[in-house]
Amino acid sequence: VQLVESGGGLVQAGGSLRLSCAASGRTFSGYAMGWFRQAPGKDREFVAAVNRSGGSTNYADSVKGRFTISRDNAKNTVYLQMNSLKPEDTAVYYCATMITYGSRRGSYWGQGTQVTVSS
Repeated sequence: VQLVESGGGLVQAGGSLRLSCAASGRTFSGYAMGWFRQAPGKDREFVAAVNRSGGSTNYADSVKGRFTISRDNAKNTVYLQMNSLKPEDTAVYYCATMITYGSRRGSYWGQGTQVTVSS
């Protein structure tokens, strides 16, 4: 499966961005999907996941209540709505197919999109 992220950019603290990840190749609806991020000098970390139907989601504590993951299986796309952004959210954001919904581990990865939050 091929994954292409878009929607990153520069935003002021308190602002919002919506990331998209378009999938092609194998059946998109057969995968749980997730978002991860990697800040400079830090390891890549889990952000959010959604199960195959879109009916269940889970989040890292650091983004809970501010970020929302969703998917549209008809469009083969997963989204990450990010609100109340903070400078510490600055990172490259990656979408991934999940090994399992609850694993917080990805298998296939996109190329990433940069999100920069200014203070």
